[in-house]
Amino acid sequence: MASRANQWTDQNVEEWIGNFLRAGVTLAATVAFFGGGIYLARHGRAAPQYHVFRGEPADLRTISGIVKEALAFHGRGLIQLGLLLLIATPVARVAFSVVAFAMERDRLYVVVTLIVLAVLVYSLAGGHL
Repeated sequence: MASRANQWTDQNVEEWIGNFLRAGVTLAATVAFFGGGIYLARHGRAAPQYHVFRGEPADLRTISGIVKEALAFHGRGLIQLGLLLLIATPVARVAFSVVAFAMERDRLYVVVTLIVLAVLVYSLAGGHL
């Protein structure tokens, strides 16, 4: 018979999810803050041009481009990576919930959580799946 310490209880799952969410948000904020510091150090004295709208460069519109820019320690790339981490944190939480509910053999919650995960992934993909 398995000991109580090796079993997934609702309280264990809730504590793990809470710690995961805190860690994810802290990591995302740290990366974005670091990127903001780099950006301000390099571009802080440039005068803003509000009369012309310039969107993000094409490099920062894809995950691979963002990672490449972040690894090169470009401020905008790190800020974007921080935002991606912030978005990914609750999505990963939902994915973990699927696993936790499966381990608890709670089929109804597995199905409902899989539907939620599918909707999240579909919406993050821009509805192009």
